[in-house]
Amino acid sequence: MDAKLTLKLDKDVIEKAKIYAAGHKHSLSLLIENYLKTIIEKDKFEENREISSFVKGLSVGKGETPEDFDYKKDRQNYLSEKYK
Repeated sequence: MDAKLTLKLDKDVIEKAKIYAAGHKHSLSLLIENYLKTIIEKDKFEENREISSFVKGLSVGKGETPEDFDYKKDRQNYLSEKYK
């Protein structure tokens, strides 16, 4: 069901938005409605998103790696321990 909404916006923003909408063959109302739907859905997604313990466990320190860190050696040690 459609309903009317009155907005008070900067005149330049309105004019540029009308030009943008016309260039994309849409109405300004449709652009605003789609924008609002997008931010509502984004918030819903963010509220329902849960970070798994696995991902939380990947975070170590402040994300800093020592300059002398040997990735290949670390990987080899990891695999050696895993497949003992």
